[in-house]
Amino acid sequence: MAHSHEMTSRKPPGIRLFGGITALRTYQTLVLVLTFIAYTCFHMTRKIPSIVKSALDPQTKLGSSPWGRLHTKNTLNIGWLPFNTVDGSALLGEIDVAFLAVYSVGMFFAGHLGDRMDLRIFLTIGMFGTAVFTALFGAGYWLNIHNFYYFLVIQMIAGLFQATGWPSVVAVVGNWFGKSKRGLIMGIWNAHTSVGNISGSLLAAFLLKFGWGWSFAIPSLIMVAVGLLVFVFLPVSPEVMEIDIDDGEISSVKDTTKEPLLEPGQEVKHNAVGFLEAWKIPGVAPFALCLFFSKLVAYTFLYWLPFYISHTPIGGEYLSDALAGSLSTIFDVGGVLGGVLAGHISDRLNARAVTAASFMYCAIPALFLYRTYGSMSIMWNICLMFITGMFVNGPYALITTAVSADLGTHSSLNGNSRALATVTAIIDGTGSVGAAIGPLLTGYISSSSWSAVFTMLMAAALLAGLLLTQLVCSELRGKETSNPSKDVADTQGTYSDEV
Repeated sequence: MAHSHEMTSRKPPGIRLFGGITALRTYQTLVLVLTFIAYTCFHMTRKIPSIVKSALDPQTKLGSSPWGRLHTKNTLNIGWLPFNTVDGSALLGEIDVAFLAVYSVGMFFAGHLGDRMDLRIFLTIGMFGTAVFTALFGAGYWLNIHNFYYFLVIQMIAGLFQATGWPSVVAVVGNWFGKSKRGLIMGIWNAHTSVGNISGSLLAAFLLKFGWGWSFAIPSLIMVAVGLLVFVFLPVSPEVMEIDIDDGEISSVKDTTKEPLLEPGQEVKHNAVGFLEAWKIPGVAPFALCLFFSKLVAYTFLYWLPFYISHTPIGGEYLSDALAGSLSTIFDVGGVLGGVLAGHISDRLNARAVTAASFMYCAIPALFLYRTYGSMSIMWNICLMFITGMFVNGPYALITTAVSADLGTHSSLNGNSRALATVTAIIDGTGSVGAAIGPLLTGYISSSSWSAVFTMLMAAALLAGLLLTQLVCSELRGKETSNPSKDVADTQGTYSDEV
């Protein structure tokens, strides 16, 4: 069995070449840095369409509002057929939903494959594929392509390759880090989502002046370069690197990666958990459904915030497309802080569900205040956008990282770590269905009322919090007793091996 495992997971060629690395912390640092940069690239390329939207569809008329009359900022930009028509925003919304629909479906298959393949190879293929199809979307600019279905199909295939990223990086990080500080470590690590959004926004906005095709081409080249680094240097697990982990903090990783290899039983042969079996792990379903609504809110901002800002008078003036794209990064800066805070708080309280639900409830007034007072001035907009980003992205970051890793190494799996990618894919895949629905609805609803869009987002945030009610009650009951073993029993509905 050890031989067969070696066949699926080999040491990275770069580490074999240089050799001599024996320190566990060195490997952990390398894993954090490489997976951080890799997923930053995924989000960098994913963010580009939202920045380019206003360049493709500069003349959108939004109902009877005065917004359609004040577009002097776009007089030199006539847009790009077929997106500069009356149905432009709806067509762009359809491309978003097609991308995310394929992404969410692909996520389930990606998790299944990720637990059965060498994650380093799997992640590299995903990065190269994403780079190629991101570049092909931008190639429409130079090839003078105006066929809607070309852009639709390209984005759908890009979504399929994008789906490989998240299950891979969470599984690799979960292999190397134990649970005691997983929330904080992964909260900081999860800043890659926001860093990717920010770098994608700034880079795409800067490149717009050279032609919107460049906004896709340059990030694609960056992704290829990082994909090569992943292929050459990423160590997938301590087992592959032949490291025996004795550190108490990461004993859970030792258990999950080593124990199955010590027993020649059937469990080793079935070395990956089935899709339906993973759904039955306590806590997976409610967190997955919570993420459905949480990502609905987060991705509506991801895809439509620059467009919203450029079509909303702030302090009585309309901002340029590039400035609106740059300003929208404040939402992601708030998201970085939110992810770190949510991770740290959930570690200290040992209460993932309580933390996630609290953040979602706080997001409701934050959304209301941003819509109501965000247009007063640039400063008000920045402050309220920052706060909204913090509360919206906090639980999203927590659930997709620490919670997924907790559940992927749940005690009910009897030490089978090969569920990490599957569980991560189930939770994030379900969330991505919501991520597809939010931007699609926004494409239609925004044409008549942005207030209705924000009402939808507030309702989604409320539902996200309510879906965790049972787990919140379990955690709170667990806090009422000082007996750790009782605490474990009471929180069985969440992740019984958390304490």
